[in-house]
Order: sequence, then C-alpha cells, then structure tokens
Amino acid sequence: MPRKPSPPSPQPGRAEPGKAVLHPRNRHTGRYDFPALIAGCPELAEHVIVNPYGKQSIDFANPEAVRVFNRALLRQFYGIKHWDIPPGYLCPPVPGRADYMHGLADLLGQDEDRSIPRGSSIRALDIGTGANCIYPLIGNREYGWHFTGSDIDATALASARTIISANGLAKAIDLRQQTVPKQIFKGLVLPEDHFDLTLCNPPFHASQAEASSGSQRKWRNLGKLDPSRKLPALNFGGQAAELWCEGGEAAFIARMAEESVLFAGQVYWFSTLVSKGANVAPLVTRLKRLGARQIRTLDMAQGQKKSRFVAWSYLSETEQANWRTERWPRM
Repeated sequence: MPRKPSPPSPQPGRAEPGKAVLHPRNRHTGRYDFPALIAGCPELAEHVIVNPYGKQSIDFANPEAVRVFNRALLRQFYGIKHWDIPPGYLCPPVPGRADYMHGLADLLGQDEDRSIPRGSSIRALDIGTGANCIYPLIGNREYGWHFTGSDIDATALASARTIISANGLAKAIDLRQQTVPKQIFKGLVLPEDHFDLTLCNPPFHASQAEASSGSQRKWRNLGKLDPSRKLPALNFGGQAAELWCEGGEAAFIARMAEESVLFAGQVYWFSTLVSKGANVAPLVTRLKRLGARQIRTLDMAQGQKKSRFVAWSYLSETEQANWRTERWPRM
C-alpha cells in the first residue's frame, strides 16, 4: 500500500461563526493553508477568493473551482496525485466524506478494549462509488482498508478505474458494476464475499426538478444568489443516479434495508448516510422488523449542514466477536 502522508497541523484560529466541528481525526479541521494547497496544485490559484469573514476560500458556486479544490485537498492531505472526473458528474465535499469514514472506523472500534482495525484484511463495499471514487480513496489512505466500489453507471466506473490505476491502487480498490439498476446488494454481493462494512451515499431527491430546486434554495439561504449572475443548476454536479431516484432517499434506503437481510451473515455492519432526519425513524422501524440485532445512528456535521449515518447488523454480539477473531488482524 502506498505510504500515507502525515497529517498536517490545522491552521490555528477559531472556526467561522456557526460552523460545526468535524470529527477529531478529520484532517480538514481548522483553516486551510491556501499557499500550501496552491504549491501542490497551482491551478487552484485562479479560483481562490476572499469570503465574507475575510478569509481565503473558493467560490463553491463554481463547479470547476470545486473540482480543482478537491484535487488539491486529495493531493495535499491524502497523497492522491491524480484525480479528475468527467464533466457533469458529482464532485463531493471531501471533509464531509472523510467524516463518514472516521465514523465507520469508530463503529469498528467501538468497544473500549478494541483499537480501530486497520489494513487490507478489512473489506468495505461502497454502494454507488461514483466517478469520483472518494470513499475508497479516503478510507484506504486513512485506514488501509480494501474497498470494492460499485455503480450502475459504466462511465462513472471507467472514471473511478482511471483514478485507481493512476495512483497505483489496483490491489487496494476493485470495482463492480451493478447491472440491475433497481437492485442494491442482489447481483453484486457474491456467495463467497464477506464485508466488514458497507457504506452508501444514497440519491437524495425524487426527481431532477427537486434536485435543481434544492440547489437554488441552498444559495438563497446562504445569501449568495446574485440575480445578475448565472449560477449552475447543481453546484456540485451529478448525474441522475447520483442525485435522484423514484421515491427519493426514503425509498432507496428502505429498499437497501429489505435487501440487506438477504446477506445478513456476510456483512459485519451495513450502513448508509441519511440526509433527511425524518427518514431515520422509519428506517430504524423497518430494520427492527427485519430482525436487525444492533442498530446505531451516528450524527455528523459540516459547516451549517447536519447529517448522520445509520448502521445495522444482523449478527449478535457473540457472532461479531467470532467474526473479529476469525477475520481481523491481531491488534
């Protein structure tokens, strides 16, 4: 596995007003050192602005600025030398994605007498890895886990494969295509597979119109909508399958729960992000009905946005202990 770069020290100073605190291990806590970011990624220089707090930032309404910023972050903090995505594909905020990874790591090491397991013997399945391949990149560099990324979009998988190859990560990350779009685990998880984690950032909206409306509403709420300026419909981009599906997030995670029980003995912890707080209770109720023995809801926050992920397991605590003994490296 390529050597992981040492985390730089966060820039001193208080967070901006109203800005929530990231996970303690998140490398993106504190202010960014823009001169250092630009030194590693010179093309970032043309996208740097001064925000309302008088600090250097980038224009998050500009998809190209977000894409280059992500490239600079991945290069400086994770040693990812080559990263790009096709036009129009989802360009996710890196700090929030890293928080999900650290939360999952805490889940694996939740008992007081256990350390977080590291190394390639820990296997994770990323549902909807996308063209950006962001979760496998961060999870592998932070914890050395092996990832299987899946997607229904052949173009997205081709982009992810290019990123993996360009960074010498072919042994650490493999990819699979889900050929039946309405299936999640079925047809993807093989009989011989065992995953310590599954993770997913599900489609949030129920339609393209809803996705575009949500993006515009976000800018109005932030006070950034300038009538004289043409803003993108989707500031972070995204293809249909990345942003919306029939029934939206609630329907997707319900289907995920229903399918998960078919692979109850092959997964240590299932998990999914749940962006809408109102969708948590129905998911937990469904999981209890399906027989999940353990259910956890872990809160996350980035800036003014609050989110969470729900994790569940059909294994008893004894069965999980046996799993750890048989499959995890000695700590």
